Amino acid sequence: MTKTIPKTHPLSILFTALTERSFYEYVGLCDPYIVLYVSQLLIDFTYVDNLYKIRDSRGKKLKKVGEMLAESDLVSRARTVEKEREVRKHIGDYTLFFTGMFPESLRKRVGSMYFNSFNDYIRTGKESYRIVSQFEYGEYKKEAPLFKRLSDNFDICVVGLNFVKRELEKMQQPDYLKIKRIIS
Repeated sequence: MTKTIPKTHPLSILFTALTERSFYEYVGLCDPYIVLYVSQLLIDFTYVDNLYKIRDSRGKKLKKVGEMLAESDLVSRARTVEKEREVRKHIGDYTLFFTGMFPESLRKRVGSMYFNSFNDYIRTGKESYRIVSQFEYGEYKKEAPLFKRLSDNFDICVVGLNFVKRELEKMQQPDYLKIKRIIS
């Protein structure tokens, strides 16, 4: 079960504001649906259980993208198209989150010698969102265009998240904290 933080929680408000500012002002991506999706992703991933929600058949949390890709294989593991979509959506989210917020940690997360670079994460994230966008039926039809735009704008979203990260880091600087105390 996915844990969530209410939209009125200060953390939700902060992540939404930083994402809007970073995407609209800094990178010029003025797509409110993408901005809302990415800010919700940040909020959801504050819970580690949501970050590592994909599990194998034995219940082991999958932390490497290579393992997640294997789990998304419809023939050998996913078994249903819904499971394939769920895992591919998570791979897109996971790769976007790490390339945008923690690119320095990617060296530790590689799952195989074939999957070992920042560019592999970008390529896999784009591909995963593109696959999710091809689910254009039933309950998924309405979301399909959003995932197509996420795939097409993946690189820009990574840069936008990097600006969110920088803004969060600035908020921890002594000068910022001193000014904040004075203003408050």
